[in-house]
Amino acid sequence: MVGRALKLIHGDPARAWTVASLAAETGLSRAQFSRRFSEVIGQPPMAYLTEWRLCQAADLLARTDATVDAVSRQVGYANAYALSVAFKRTLGLRPTEHRALVRATGGQ
Repeated sequence: MVGRALKLIHGDPARAWTVASLAAETGLSRAQFSRRFSEVIGQPPMAYLTEWRLCQAADLLARTDATVDAVSRQVGYANAYALSVAFKRTLGLRPTEHRALVRATGGQ
């Protein structure tokens, strides 16, 4: 069940996932799904989804020349501003700062 949810999230991070939609895909109630996911993964489903999206965004920023807006849509954010807010809150720097830092250090 959790494996199926992870496969869905990883396969389509831009989809407007909710606990309800993931629960439906796995055949569980929202409460059952959320509890089981948290037990297995160690964090709630939406926290995991946010972390996954930001990791994907960081990778895309580091290895492509795609605009922040294009990256934001690829990973499930409505626009560059929404991605920038989440990126800064979680990682402590803006997406453009991350890209510059990675490139300055040679991807290290």
